[in-house]
Amino acid sequence: MDNQPLIQFKNVFKTFGTNHVLNGVDFCIYKGEITTVIGKSGGGKSVLLKHIIGLIEPDSGMILFEGHPVSNMKKSEKKAMKRRFSYMFQGTALFDSMTVFENIALPLKEKTALPKAEIRKKVDEKMVQLDLHEINDKYPSQLSGGMKKRVALARALITDPEIVLFDEPTTGLDPIRKNAVHSMISDYQKKFGFTGVVVSHEIPDVFYISQRVVMLNEGQILFEGTPEEIQKASNPLVKWFIQGMESRHDSLTGMMPSSQGEKRFMEEMARMRRHENVFSLILLTIQNIDEVNHKAGYEATQAALKNFADRVRHHLRITDICSRHGMNKIMVILPNTDIEQARYVRSKLAFKMGTENEEKLKSAQAFYFSISAGIAEATKDSLMEDVLAQAESTANMNYNFKIR
Repeated sequence: MDNQPLIQFKNVFKTFGTNHVLNGVDFCIYKGEITTVIGKSGGGKSVLLKHIIGLIEPDSGMILFEGHPVSNMKKSEKKAMKRRFSYMFQGTALFDSMTVFENIALPLKEKTALPKAEIRKKVDEKMVQLDLHEINDKYPSQLSGGMKKRVALARALITDPEIVLFDEPTTGLDPIRKNAVHSMISDYQKKFGFTGVVVSHEIPDVFYISQRVVMLNEGQILFEGTPEEIQKASNPLVKWFIQGMESRHDSLTGMMPSSQGEKRFMEEMARMRRHENVFSLILLTIQNIDEVNHKAGYEATQAALKNFADRVRHHLRITDICSRHGMNKIMVILPNTDIEQARYVRSKLAFKMGTENEEKLKSAQAFYFSISAGIAEATKDSLMEDVLAQAESTANMNYNFKIR
């Protein structure tokens, strides 16, 4: 991350009539990161996004781009700056009267003077890169919700932008498609290197793909920091909002979200210190999730992750505590279990799931999750991150989980 922000808001105010939407906003966006803006509905998040791209100008305060005040830029400089942005609209905003190819090509036709042959070449390349095969001539009405999102992302990326703004990109999607879109945004951000700004209500799901989180409340920035920091924030308004938005169970896996998993870890630590109760944990990591995304598709991968999580929960003991710990990790806390017993639980889990897979799916076309399973035993002075790191470093049992 560069020390100088790519985009910086300094004491920005914006009022519409008697509605004070932004009341002295200060925050930074850094190059090459995904920054997520969260906050209450109607709280000004979309207005903030429109200020970033220059669709709205502040009443007072300053917005800097690469250290330069946007208000001081010449018209030609602002135009050049805006060409470095792209926008993925809420609800995709695809044109029903246009084919997929025409929708993706539209920004090139509107913003460039490229010949038709060059536009076709660029669109074809982008469709290959985003796994949009053989749907050139289809219309949006013929596509699933998840596929529409992918077409909208292709259109947003067709001009090779440096900054992409996402306004509620998963609105109206079921858990599988929602997680597929998050995975897709994360994957292609790494692939193309753009800076992403996401407005979202999806907590904690969106934390898995973000490097930075900004919380807007009553027109002011209440929090700015990492996903880990906001989940540990002491500000009562931040805690209330996160806890209110966060479900007791992860919508995809049915397990606890990571923050609840950490809470249960701390409860087991307290029991250990009071009653000398030992406990261990297993960290399950899907090592090849990016590869499976590309081979099977994002929605199929998320459906398989749901199936995998269901089977993990089914084969563990009733006292074991499961939580999702990122895009591709599951943490299992094993109460009253030392390291030797944890090895037995891990081996039994691998055997049961492996045997079940072979019996049920041995005739199917083979796509596999490659799973590593590390174990570690907690001690009285353990931090959760240290126990997880120890488990990850000892992940010497690998097995394949057939998904299709």
